[in-house]
Amino acid sequence: MDLDYGPQYDAFRAEIRAFIDAHRHLAPPSAIRFSRPSAEAIRWQKLLIEHGYTARTIPAEYGGYGAAPDILKSRIIAEEFSRARLPSGLANQGISMLVPTLLELGTDEQKRRWIAATLTGEVVWCQGYSEPGAGSDLANLKTSARIENGEFVINGQKIWTSTAKQADMIFCLVRTELEASKHSGISYLIFSMDIPGIEVRPLKTMTGHAEFNETFFTNVRVPVDQIVGQRGQGWFVANATLGHERGMLGDPDALENRLQALIGLMQQESIGEGRAIDNAVLRDRLVALQAEVTAMKCNGMRILSNSLKGEPGGMAKLIVKLQSCEVAHQISALAIDAMGEMGILYHRSPRERDGGAWQWNYMFQLGLIIGGGTAQIQKNIIAERGLEMPREPKLARISDEAKGAAGMQTDRQGAA
Repeated sequence: MDLDYGPQYDAFRAEIRAFIDAHRHLAPPSAIRFSRPSAEAIRWQKLLIEHGYTARTIPAEYGGYGAAPDILKSRIIAEEFSRARLPSGLANQGISMLVPTLLELGTDEQKRRWIAATLTGEVVWCQGYSEPGAGSDLANLKTSARIENGEFVINGQKIWTSTAKQADMIFCLVRTELEASKHSGISYLIFSMDIPGIEVRPLKTMTGHAEFNETFFTNVRVPVDQIVGQRGQGWFVANATLGHERGMLGDPDALENRLQALIGLMQQESIGEGRAIDNAVLRDRLVALQAEVTAMKCNGMRILSNSLKGEPGGMAKLIVKLQSCEVAHQISALAIDAMGEMGILYHRSPRERDGGAWQWNYMFQLGLIIGGGTAQIQKNIIAERGLEMPREPKLARISDEAKGAAGMQTDRQGAA
């Protein structure tokens, strides 16, 4: 097997390294909490787009760099920015989820209006999907939109809406066809968070911060042309976005960056009389995590190769979110253990490491294992779609005869 990239790619790698050496001082510090991008982060993002190191294959007419897809160049960019421990661009719900959805399913006007401003971080988006009674069963959503005088009038509630407080815009699922089946009556709307009738209430998590929100809609009026796809076909659009969300949550380059940060931490922290990285038990856990991250990077290259060839991602794509979120949590757990007694310090303690980033990630990543489709839902998807195992039986579909045989109350008995 020849793993040499060849002279063309060696020259490209040298170009990136020269860019990093010349512009390292302009890179913003990494942010761990939900916020709007700083002016420094926006300038860095624009610089990366200008040189083709982020938004590389997005057409220039929509604000990207406009390069042809090249799996090896994409891999080299990720490797070099990871090696330099520099941010390789912004990643948020707008850039990582909505932009690819619009490229796939949006109108030309929507692409021109929203993609460029979203890529630069100047427009921030939030996602209006989950509701108190519609989480894993998302199609059970109740937020409704009726048409009145050429506008959708929206009423209902969303929950777990991250960045809702900071967002300019929202992409939101609403029920527009009340008489249709639950999957067929949904539409995918995009609208401003400044419209009258929207109320955002923060939800504080165990991190001590309000990363999520409840969002309430009371007679919120949205023009009927602010819809992606056709009316009543929002479930199809929503699933395209969910696919991109799971890719964002399972980014192997982000895992590599966290792993390198962990290695640096373990080289500095002391356990007993030696460095944490020299502790046999901790080092064994680190090597296992290195193997997991390497496997996820290779799996990512397989997915990208399939995509460039127009082939489905298959099982390789199905495992990404589940595996990556769990590995990310294990990386943070090892970091906390490597700090010894200092690992329990958090929330503005004068001796906490890295501003409490490791502790925050450890707690928040528990939520990511649930968000974007719980680990249990992901395992069902892998089993049913990837391994083609029998689908889990739905209790509501079990016949009255079967219920009676099992000694269960039948629907007729319940109705009486």
